[in-house]
Formats: sequence, structure tokens, C-alpha cells
Amino acid sequence: MFARVRVRMAPSPTGLFHVGSARTALFNWLFARRGRGKFLLRIEDTDRERCRPEFVSDIIEALHWLGLEWDEGPFFQSQRLHLYQEAARQLLKQGQAYHCCCTPEELAERKQPMLAAGKPPKYDGRCRSLSLQEREALRAEGRPAAVRFLTPQEGTTAFEDLIRGAVEFENALLDDFVILKSDGYPTYLLGCMVDDAEMEITHVIRGEDLLSSTPRQLLLYKALGKSPPQFAHLPLLLGPDRAKLSKRHGAMPVLWYRDQGFLPEAMVNFLALLGWSPGDDREILSREDLIEAFSLEGVGKSGAIFDIEKLKWMNGLYLRSLSMEKLAELARPFMERTGVRCGGEYLSRVLALEKERARTLGELPDLTGFFFSDDFAIEEKAAAKWFTRESLLLLGELAGRLEQVEPFGAAAAETALRSLAKEKEIRAASLIHPARVALSGRSVGPGLFEMMEVLGKARVLSRLRKAAALARGEEVW
Repeated sequence: MFARVRVRMAPSPTGLFHVGSARTALFNWLFARRGRGKFLLRIEDTDRERCRPEFVSDIIEALHWLGLEWDEGPFFQSQRLHLYQEAARQLLKQGQAYHCCCTPEELAERKQPMLAAGKPPKYDGRCRSLSLQEREALRAEGRPAAVRFLTPQEGTTAFEDLIRGAVEFENALLDDFVILKSDGYPTYLLGCMVDDAEMEITHVIRGEDLLSSTPRQLLLYKALGKSPPQFAHLPLLLGPDRAKLSKRHGAMPVLWYRDQGFLPEAMVNFLALLGWSPGDDREILSREDLIEAFSLEGVGKSGAIFDIEKLKWMNGLYLRSLSMEKLAELARPFMERTGVRCGGEYLSRVLALEKERARTLGELPDLTGFFFSDDFAIEEKAAAKWFTRESLLLLGELAGRLEQVEPFGAAAAETALRSLAKEKEIRAASLIHPARVALSGRSVGPGLFEMMEVLGKARVLSRLRKAAALARGEEVW
């Protein structure tokens, strides 16, 4: 099976590269690597109205970020028009295609009765039976002529899908589809088929939404005397509510995830499990693990749930597995976006305290902001619960005790706080919680005493005394 595997990713640059396309690219890449084959990149840029150079750049940048490097390409269909035009000429010569001079307005008008009857709209075959003279007369009127394939009206077209099993379509339900537009550019059906044949693609692994195009392409393969590849149609991506995946489910362009601070390793791991299983309970798999375990037999038929909360959970695991040096390197650009200029040992010490709670690199500036600036907000609920007059006055006393601590560190700070609580005959928590709010502005976070040590004595004393001033009615926040 893996003697000469050749697969391709063939996105159309009509928009930004989304997670569905990334999942398709990943499955093709894994299949090629597992079979020691080739992974090709082909840009299907024949939609002249919607294709943009910036979308091409986005595709390439996203694939690079994910680490899905291709072996051949990128190939651009706009540079291969002669191949599609030659294929269309061959089909015309064989009598298996014909020119159609119907205008878009005429086509739309003739589809209205079908829509009104609740039938799927399709081409009614108006130009199918025209004589050569009638077609030439229409073209003499200046009408643009597209080329349509002469689809058999009887029989069926069947194939064995590597995921879905046996699939069969009645030819009578397939209309005479356009293969070459009047501007000389191919439609997806012809361009994709010609390229796959010319590039010797052995397996076409693509989304289930393209399943209906397969019988038409198989008819083209047969008419042009080419051997078709094997087809595998991946299940659709769904939101947690099992509706079609959309932005409201968190489905965004791939590079958006990069810019939010997701790691490519986590993204690849997550995407691989959307519709595929390694056959066991493993959820965290390295790239090497994925290559070793991947097979189309492990791909299911049902829609795969894209759950961004699970992606965040998985990304958090990958973040925590990083060395402090690597985490600091990756976090620094995200910190600098918010105006924080930091580095060295201090940043590493801060991140060591907060990395257990971070799920993305993009969350780190908010989680760690109070370590770098005294200008932070106090959570209203936290202040209402823990900032009583008595607790604030005690924070002033705690500052006095901590001022005497030398050397200043987590253990010494804890001893001082618990000693004060014991003297006042109160629970240590009655001091710990107000102190946390005073030092960070929030009620949850890293260990208080470890936080004190990283903040340093001067900042700790200043913030505790700032909170104590509230008990005297001073406006300090």
C-alpha cells in the first residue's frame, strides 16, 4: 500500500487558511510520512474574482507554523492553464463535451421551476442536443461559450471510499457540469482531476463536503483514459453543539491561534484527534507518535467535535512541559505587546509561578501583569470579601513585621505572617487572603509566600501599606 504514496494539499486562496483545511493538510502529511511517500502543495488559484496573493501567503505561513513541510511545490494552477485547456479540447474532440452558450441569467431563470418544485437545481441540458450550426450561431451573437462535460444519463458511478466504504451515485442525477469556463479557466472539477492525474496522486484525502464531486471526477478520469486515485473523505468538523463549525464555536484562521499563543505542537496534536484515534486512550502524542500510529482505518465516519476548551487544556499541558528558558523565550513577545519590557531571571521566576495556570502564551501578560507594574486593578468581589477595616489594619501590621525580615524570602515571610496570626488569635487565612488581594489585585493565584519572594521586599511592603491606607479612608486605588 505504501510503495509509492503521493498525496497533496490543494487549498484555494479565496480566504484565510482555517482549521478544517489544516486538519486535512495534517492527515495528508501524516499519511505521506507514515508511508514514506510524498506530500505535495498545490494552490488552486483559478477563481479570478476571489483569489488574493495575501491568502496564498497565509496558507504557506500557516503550514510552515504547523511544521507541515511539503516535498514538492507549491504548484499554481494559474500557471498550468494549458493542461486544462488541452484536456477540454480532447473531450470536445471525442464528443464527450460540448460548448454551452447559456448566459448566467438564463441559467438562473431556468432553475426557478426546479427550486419551486423542491428539486435540486441543475443544468437542464439546453445546449446538449444543439447542432454544430446552432452552436456557431449562438457564438456569432457574441455569447461567451463554456465547455460542459457530456454526462452519461444512465447507469451509476461507484467507488470504494477508504473511510466511508462503498459509495454509488446515479448518473441521471449528475448534470452536464462545466469543466472549462468561458474565460479559459478550469472549474474545480476539471482542474483538480487533471492535476491529480498529471502529478500521479495515489490517494485523495479531503473533506466530506467534496464527496459529491467524486463521481463527476471519476467520469472525467474514465473519459480521459486516466487511472483514478483512491479516495478518502474525512468527517466534517462540528462545534460542541454538533452544528457545522463556525466562528461562534471558536473556529478561526490557523494563524489566529498562533497569535493567541497556542503552540504548534499542541495544535497538531489536537487536530490529529479530530476524527481520528490511535486505537488506544492516548491523547498527548508527539509528532513522531502520530506518524507511527496514523492510518486511515483509524478515521471515523461521524463528524468530529472541535472544542476550543479542550484545545486550551491541551495547550496548557504543552506549555508546562517546556523548559523555563524556552517558555521565557516564547512568552517575551506576548509580554512586550502589552508594554512590558522584561527578561532574564526575573521573567523566568515570574513564569515559574504562573505557568501552572496559563493555557496559552497570550494569557501570561494578564496573569503576570502585577509582577511588573503597581498600576493594577483590584477585583471588586475580592475587595468586598477580604478588605474589611480590621483586615486592612492587620496588613499594615504585617508590613511592619516583614520589614524586619532579613534575608527576605518565602519561608521567612510565611513565618512572620503565621506568627502575627497566632498573636492575634486568628486563622492564618484571615491574613493570607487579604494579603493576596493587596499584592496582586485578585483572590486566586500562585502561592502567596512564593509570590512575595519574587515581588521582592520593597514592592510587598509598599502594596501592603497601600492597602492599609484604605482603612484610614485614603483613596489609593
